[in-house]
This record gives sequence, C-alpha cells and structure tokens, in this order.
Amino acid sequence: MPYNTTAIPPRKEVTGTTQLPLTRVKKIISMDQDITTCSNNAAFVITIATEMFIQHFVQEAHNMAKLERKPRRNIQYKDMANAVLHHDNLEFLEDVIPKTTPYSKIKDQAAATRAKLKGEKKAGGAAGDVCEEPPAVGQPNGKKHKPNGHANGVAAAAAPKILADDDPSAQLEMEMRQAQRGQDGDVDMTG
Repeated sequence: MPYNTTAIPPRKEVTGTTQLPLTRVKKIISMDQDITTCSNNAAFVITIATEMFIQHFVQEAHNMAKLERKPRRNIQYKDMANAVLHHDNLEFLEDVIPKTTPYSKIKDQAAATRAKLKGEKKAGGAAGDVCEEPPAVGQPNGKKHKPNGHANGVAAAAAPKILADDDPSAQLEMEMRQAQRGQDGDVDMTG
C-alpha cells in the first residue's frame, strides 16, 4: 500500500489553538533560569511564532528540493542544509544543520592532517621548524591527491592557519600541542 505523501496545508484562519503542545512549550520556557514566570498569553505567542518559523523553514527546504535536477516532493536533510546555506535569515542554524561532507573527503583530510602532524613531530615540533608537505596519495578513482599549494619551506608558525582552514579537528590538535608545551598565552581562534 503506498504511503500518503500529500502535504497538509497550513491553517489560514486563527482558531486560538496551536498544533504544538502548549504545555510542552511552557515546560521548555520554565527550564530557562532567567525567566521566573511566563503568562499563558506569552507562551501562546511563543508557540505560534515557533509554528510559523517551522513552516517558513520547511517551505524553504521544499523549494530547495524542487530546484534539484530531478525535483522531489519529499524533503531530505540535504535540502534543509542547502536552505540554511542559501538564505541569510537561516544563517544562525549553520551549527545545528551543517552541510554534509562525503566520507572520502573527510578520509583524505584526515590522512593529510596525520601526515602533516607526523612531519612536524619528525622536525622536532618547535615553533621555528619547517613543516613538510604530505606525499601525494592516490585516490580510489586513479587521480592523484592535489597538495595545498604550499611550498616545503613554510614555517610552522604559518602551519596552524593552514591546518585550521582544512580541518577543524586539526585546529583543536594544534591547540592541545600548544597547551602541552606550556604556552600560557591566548590561543588564536580566528580562522
């Protein structure tokens, strides 16, 4: 038996009731330590605003699904991530709904990061040592891995910027190495 995939149209008239459970919204509001009391009217308005936001977000994600080469009626995670990326008013959701990355790309980045870290350890790991580029590794499709375009004479002081651009976990590893060396200064968190 086929699934019922017909869309439920949003209500146009105000009925005084919400589709989200009002008591659950009140519980969520009461969990905030900054808010001591919240009237029923305020909770109702927050619930309505939440429903309107969800409706807007889903509509934008549905538009992304219709813009694909093969338009779809069902919304997938990638449609929501694309909506967050393409609309400025949804930009605050970038951390919650990030764009997915293919596993092969993550695997290549991890291998490059490991090679860079091994290169630093061989050179002694001091601040003035030279960072070596990882050797070219073959891809499963027969293509060669492209290096980042940095010369072999790049100082280790510039290496954290390079690592932070490539992989966020590499920045964390670099910060842990700095902490183990006993540097008591502020860590540069700019990317």
